[in-house]
Amino acid sequence: MSWSKIVADYLTFTRRDRIAVIVIVILIVSIFLLPKAITKTNQKNQNQQPDTAWIAAMKRLEAKTNDNNGNPGYSDYDDNNSYQYDRRNSHYNAGSKGELFYFDPNNLSSEGWKKLGLRDKIINTIRNYLSKGGKFKKPEDLKKIYGLFPDEYERIAAYISIADNNIPPEEQEFQPTANNNSANYKPKYAVIDINTADTTAFIALPGIGNKLAARIVNFRDKLGGFYTVDQLAETYGLPDSTFQRIRQYLKLENFVLKKININTASVDELKAHPYIRYSLAKPILAYRNEHGPFSKTEDLKKVMAVTEDIYNKILPYLEIK
Repeated sequence: MSWSKIVADYLTFTRRDRIAVIVIVILIVSIFLLPKAITKTNQKNQNQQPDTAWIAAMKRLEAKTNDNNGNPGYSDYDDNNSYQYDRRNSHYNAGSKGELFYFDPNNLSSEGWKKLGLRDKIINTIRNYLSKGGKFKKPEDLKKIYGLFPDEYERIAAYISIADNNIPPEEQEFQPTANNNSANYKPKYAVIDINTADTTAFIALPGIGNKLAARIVNFRDKLGGFYTVDQLAETYGLPDSTFQRIRQYLKLENFVLKKININTASVDELKAHPYIRYSLAKPILAYRNEHGPFSKTEDLKKVMAVTEDIYNKILPYLEIK
């Protein structure tokens, strides 16, 4: 049998064979294209469906702004107090900040809320809640206002000052507001010297517990004393909002600092200081070993690792003998 005969026998298709081949090709193409077509159709249908959850949430907001206990907007939160409000669809701009001042949320005007940087929708919710007899009893109550973002609350939390109607004004904590005259109030907390106060004195301040008080004292001892009140804010774990709240009760009169002799101090002594650590202690000692004792504190700037800012920061704790 010749090769031409073999090729003719195997590559010649009858009419029925050709129809079968066409049907198989159509089936293969359909198998590849059909799932994609179905997916696009489902996506289109989903996009056309209304957001019923959002509509329901808005109806609950309009129907109920406070619960039976007079607390703001509990029904607008899930069991974990997580916000149902879709922040991506809001017009809140995280970069827009208002002016901060001490205020009482129970009597602040709409203009005052605007001055703080809150959105009109949140202001209307707060005013509506207050108009129905609601009242903020503690600063944390403001977090339960529907639509108020956590970072918005954190920004103003330290400036919330709620007057206690059961305490005479002269015994209330002094936190001046835009409408208050500071002469009408006296401090509720004792003003303390941050260089001599013990943990008990710090615990007596608002927002300071046992751990924070111990950390403040420990940080002060490692530094060798504070030379500015703002240094206390560097304490590990101390929120800025808490520091801003207690700052009015802090003073600095005892200005005796523990000094480090940079000509005799060892690496261990230098690195124990929070502003020096090992990253500065090693090059300082290496420079001293190579060039001899420092003749004046300004010579410390010749160490490459010591910048002008670092030098000014550690200078109050240095001495040469």
